[in-house]
Amino acid sequence: MTNRKTLDPDEIRIFSGSSHPHLAADIAAYLHLPLEKTLVSRFSNDNLYIQLGASVRSRIVFIVQTLAPPVNDNLVELLMMLDIARSASAKEVHAIIPYFSFARSDKKDAPRISITARLVADLLRTAGATHVMTMVLHSPQVHGFFSVPTDPLSSRPVFRNYFESHDLSDTVVVAPDMGSAGPAALFARGLKLPVAAGNKERLSDTKVVISGLIGCNVQGFRKAIVYDDEIATGGSVLELSRILIEQGIQEIWVASTHGVFVHDGLKKLCSVPQITEIVTTDTVYIPPEERHPKLHLLSVAPVFGEAIRRNYLRESIADLFIYGDETSQKSG
Repeated sequence: MTNRKTLDPDEIRIFSGSSHPHLAADIAAYLHLPLEKTLVSRFSNDNLYIQLGASVRSRIVFIVQTLAPPVNDNLVELLMMLDIARSASAKEVHAIIPYFSFARSDKKDAPRISITARLVADLLRTAGATHVMTMVLHSPQVHGFFSVPTDPLSSRPVFRNYFESHDLSDTVVVAPDMGSAGPAALFARGLKLPVAAGNKERLSDTKVVISGLIGCNVQGFRKAIVYDDEIATGGSVLELSRILIEQGIQEIWVASTHGVFVHDGLKKLCSVPQITEIVTTDTVYIPPEERHPKLHLLSVAPVFGEAIRRNYLRESIADLFIYGDETSQKSG
């Protein structure tokens, strides 16, 4: 991805919330634009005070805020920033949300619960977002919850470029469950690899059971790429790794777009000798002191930067979509 046309620095303002200023700075650097200052503080009663550090009147505003822990604080901060931009007469207000954590709450599967993904989508619109950009929603139906234009971007090209440098002989791609089998199949097709999926049952937020594998017979393969959209506690990957090791897999590479890694999830995965690499993107910030030697971080700043650039220039971003076929290299 290269910049073919420059953007007007007087017309665009890029701001970052508190959750991931490093990614916001990288996106701004890709676009050769400054990252404007945001003042965030708290009153004595714990209420947030936020002030955007540059005029947004009649300008196009991009606000970068990933919804990583503490999720609720980061959400309220984002809503306030959107409201500030709208109230200050911004022409357009774009919410750039690399990790939309509420996407996991996408259905009513128990009585008297909230479909929180839909609720948060409504809140973003009410706060002032005229457009939302995110990456790899947990389930496709969440896209339909948004009543403003929403672009769910793909991380597949980032992972494909990384793994193309590996020796992929005797390698199979494995999804933890049938819900992620479709994206895993697209990823496997890009690398010309076979694919399988786990038959998973989730018992709780932290406990899953995988009774077996569906699709390609993994026996006879030596390496596996476990491909998923998100890793929180690591329970699904650990259970799947156990099945794969029993089937004769000797080396496991884990690839996940959103590396949340709560409750020592990263430490647990790294303790498995057969798991030699854990590859994730920087949609969620991981402090340097928490990074294990097995962890490899891939930047998605060029993906978001290119999508912002094309959006501003009214160019197609079809090949950047999660639903698109990036192997076709179509643009324009």
